[in-house]
Amino acid sequence: MARYFDNARDFHIDKFQVFNGHPSANPLEKLEAFIATEALHDSAERCDAPKCHPETRVAVQDDLYGWIENGDVDHPNNMKWVTGPAGTGKTAVMGSLSDRCKKSGLPVASFFFSSTGSIGRRTKTAFVTTIAHQLAQYRQDLKDAMAAAIDADTTVFKKNLDVQMDTLILAPLRTISDDYSAGLCGVIIVDGLDECKVERIHDTTTTGSKVKPTLARTNDQDQLEILQVLHQASLDPSFPFRILIASRPERVFREFFDPQNNPAACFARKLDLHEDYNADDDITLFLEAQFNRLCRRYNLTSSWLPPDAIAKLVRQASGQFIYAATVIRFLEMGHREPPKALLEAVLKMEVTTASNPLEHLDALYTHILESGPDPPLSVRWIRSIHQLTIDGAMFTPDTGSACTASNINLLLQKDPEISEAEHLFGTLHSLLLIPPPSDQTTIKYQFYHKSLLDFLDDPGRCGKLVTGIAASRRVEFGAVPFCAIWDRLHGLHLASAGHADRVSG
Repeated sequence: MARYFDNARDFHIDKFQVFNGHPSANPLEKLEAFIATEALHDSAERCDAPKCHPETRVAVQDDLYGWIENGDVDHPNNMKWVTGPAGTGKTAVMGSLSDRCKKSGLPVASFFFSSTGSIGRRTKTAFVTTIAHQLAQYRQDLKDAMAAAIDADTTVFKKNLDVQMDTLILAPLRTISDDYSAGLCGVIIVDGLDECKVERIHDTTTTGSKVKPTLARTNDQDQLEILQVLHQASLDPSFPFRILIASRPERVFREFFDPQNNPAACFARKLDLHEDYNADDDITLFLEAQFNRLCRRYNLTSSWLPPDAIAKLVRQASGQFIYAATVIRFLEMGHREPPKALLEAVLKMEVTTASNPLEHLDALYTHILESGPDPPLSVRWIRSIHQLTIDGAMFTPDTGSACTASNINLLLQKDPEISEAEHLFGTLHSLLLIPPPSDQTTIKYQFYHKSLLDFLDDPGRCGKLVTGIAASRRVEFGAVPFCAIWDRLHGLHLASAGHADRVSG
């Protein structure tokens, strides 16, 4: 047997280290292992994320960019809230603003939460580490200071957000605070914070169906924790970044940014996309551009569009870009009928109540869902896809390929030899991204907008489609324990072949 020290002379051993297969990782490599790359504004997962259409939302973007550069004289705090109801374009504005900052050379770090995205985008776990990793790219001395901080406390990634913020970001900034002339001043953009959810931890020591999810905290508490951590950071003299928070006007945000609740905070002026800006002109520009594109695609004459169509659609949108975007996707992906017939159907839709601010969006969702061959079954599938994807990710970390479209199809369909998904979703491509058959073994279903799930969660809004909701809840929470459903889904992934029986409640 070979011996490493045979014939060796004139040497001594000062220190002796044993590596387990490879040297210890570089501190910043350790940091990278704890970030959520999918949450970055330019991540691959967000390649289809909404962005402001050219020449739209110009005033909003200019207002926010001006605040990032110059601040607010009357409200000097470096933290600002951008809000608005569902569908008003908050994510599109934040995405376009992130791109603008990056292109202009202004340091920007972003985190785009999404309740329908990958697990890293749904929880707070990787929030501070993801921000820290982005900031480290702008200056070598900051990167070196972060590396030293990680070396000094290798357990920091398992600590709470407040400790992580101080150890990974604030303390390194203090070491280089003598000189900001290199242009470190910039912005941290946090979008969709209202979609941050509590991570559900399951007791893996139990067997059989006795899986006990622990919910020690609420979603509001995790969202508030992030707000408080960012606020404390903004008060540190060494922290040179402005902070933009975009969310729906949920209670936790209204209370946090209310001057009466936080009189000493003096936050920058709130920006409400629905109240502070009239989106009608921007929605008009968007629809005009999209209809021109449809004319070119389908070789249509200009007379196909009724003269008052755009004006009526703008009124029905009520400031909601999601309504206009869904109409265009519906015209593009209706499949069975030409765009003219589909547009006529949209223009003739009637709403059932005048008290619901989302009435026209609800009518559009209802019309699209009812255009399918079996609306109640389609609803059951949609809700089950969402629940399997979300709960599956919380149940086990190995979700990369187990929740693919093909595996979910095999789990839910009645006959393993027939593609029920193709039949059900043929006219629903405007509501969710449905991978083509050739990609379903690697790609997952994706929802275009959370407002569809909000619609299906509210029986008062979705009306008779509530039948499909009730049935889907039996699939999700009925006689078959979720652990058994997940085991079956996970088994499909491991086997990479075969079929699954239908899950019934």
